[in-house]
Amino acid sequence: MDETPDRTTGRLDELASRAGTWLGRSAAAPERHTAAVIADRFDRITWRDTYEQSAGLREVAEELNGRYHYTTDLLTDVFLAAYKVGPRLRERAEMDPSRLVNHQVITSLVASVEFAELRRETAGDPYAAAMAVLAQAAALRGMLERSRTAQERAERAKRAQRDAEGVADAVSEALQRAADEAAWSNGVGTVPAPAADAVQRAIAAAETADAAARQAAQDAARALAAARGIRAAARNAAAKAARAVREEAALMRAWGVGPGELERMPFDRRARLAERLRSGRLARWAELIGRFRQMAGGERARKVENATGELVGVTLGDDLSRVIPSELANLGLPDLRAVFAARYAAGELMVYDTQGEHTTGRGAIIACVDTSHSMYEAGPGGVTREAWAKACALALLDQARHAKRDFVGILFSAADKIQVFRFPSDRPAGIARILDFAETFLGGGTSYQTPLTAARELLAEEFNDTARTRGDIVMITDDECGVTEEWMRGWNDAKHQLGFRVFGVAIGAPRAAEAGSVLEALCDNLRSIEDLTEVHAAADLFRVI
Repeated sequence: MDETPDRTTGRLDELASRAGTWLGRSAAAPERHTAAVIADRFDRITWRDTYEQSAGLREVAEELNGRYHYTTDLLTDVFLAAYKVGPRLRERAEMDPSRLVNHQVITSLVASVEFAELRRETAGDPYAAAMAVLAQAAALRGMLERSRTAQERAERAKRAQRDAEGVADAVSEALQRAADEAAWSNGVGTVPAPAADAVQRAIAAAETADAAARQAAQDAARALAAARGIRAAARNAAAKAARAVREEAALMRAWGVGPGELERMPFDRRARLAERLRSGRLARWAELIGRFRQMAGGERARKVENATGELVGVTLGDDLSRVIPSELANLGLPDLRAVFAARYAAGELMVYDTQGEHTTGRGAIIACVDTSHSMYEAGPGGVTREAWAKACALALLDQARHAKRDFVGILFSAADKIQVFRFPSDRPAGIARILDFAETFLGGGTSYQTPLTAARELLAEEFNDTARTRGDIVMITDDECGVTEEWMRGWNDAKHQLGFRVFGVAIGAPRAAEAGSVLEALCDNLRSIEDLTEVHAAADLFRVI
């Protein structure tokens, strides 16, 4: 008996047309990325090296990974966004669904004005970029917590997408089997019923999976949009990180560590240095130290070239080396050049007036810093006498380095307590050595003779080695104490022989600076400092040393 053809039997071309939507779907799908920030191989190497060197980054990654998914990728994105000069983000559609929360967080960060401010401090500096990540760790934790529901739905979207890609592959495989089994007649392929049914079932499954994937993606997008506070948290996090990075940069500048030195410094050493600066004895007074050094630098710039003494005002004359800038400006105006020439001929130009001091010394600069118990007392603004004295001494160290002169810091208190720190001009000062000098505090009473004798002997040694004279001794103290007549005679003889000058700074001790005091007798130039917050009270010291 003849059999009628099975209705499920189909033509291959018709099946292929229906399956065409799914053919190669997984292969043709856009590449999905797990990183939101576009980075090259060198950027990734920089991140990897920094991550390996930073215990802090590894600890944050371990802690966050214990509670949330894919946080190492998020930390990488935050680092690269801070490190790269012009970070570019991938489009949301390019992201792996499981990283949509990361993309949302990093997009919120990069879009903020605060993050642009942060990049000014961190761009091109791996250490500073790592600092930015660490400073934002708590905020990142909060953003991830707010996005927990969105992350769960993103995970479902990821699984749904994977399922859809899998059934798309199944359509292609079913169609291939149907083609292998097709009977051909006049160029038309007829597919047996079982093979045709398999293709139809694969297409139906693909349609269902695709619909589920689209729904899951929509759910994830809605959950992300509903995650509250991410943008505000991102702004706050960037602002906090910018403050932390700026504060550390200011701390480094205050202690004389320049950007070039920091770039050459290994990561772990820089981290240890930053921790020491933050937790050291004078950490509270870093701003004061920085202001002192800036003030001293400004005074160096204002020095009058070829001046014979201390700047005391303005007078009339014809010394072109001392003409004030406003007079020189007249030379730039054709109508006033003749006036300038006439005033020059008459000796009536306005020039700087100097008197009282010789030109800058050439020998060592020696700072004798009192570290007796009373120096720990706080003055105006809570600034201690020790902080003020150490800030002044560090500015004198800068002065010596700038002039290529040796510097010696002598910390003293009682007659048997003294510590000498030498900084030769032909060797790097070394921040560790500078910190040792700044953080050492001896305690005890006060003796003038011990530190000044040591200073005198150092200048005599310099004279014997190099025949260099005209050193400068700066005595910084808050106390008045006596010296013997015999010692005073030896002191005056040494001054005459070696040609050194002695400057005195009495901190919070007006009696020590009074006429007839021992300190006044020892010093060629003495000033009394009462307001410990006013660094400019010692400004003239840096114009004459």
